[in-house]
Amino acid sequence: MWPLVIRSLGKFGKYITFPIVGIIGFVGYNVEGWVSDRYTPSTKPITQQRQDRLLENIDSTSKKKHNPLEVNLSPSLSS
Repeated sequence: MWPLVIRSLGKFGKYITFPIVGIIGFVGYNVEGWVSDRYTPSTKPITQQRQDRLLENIDSTSKKKHNPLEVNLSPSLSS
């Protein structure tokens, strides 16, 4: 439908529709900003997360390791 409207406006159709589309986009962007919550909570830096994960892995090595087949055993094989 829009190509027909632009074609009917003639040679200067794109010069007329571009500002209208720009205004609609600007208004929509701002309405979305007012409606949605853009707050993103801060997180630890990636290097700090990696160090914490490595420390957890070091601590978990002292625990008994589980065989995945023992933990995720199919119900038909459990008897």
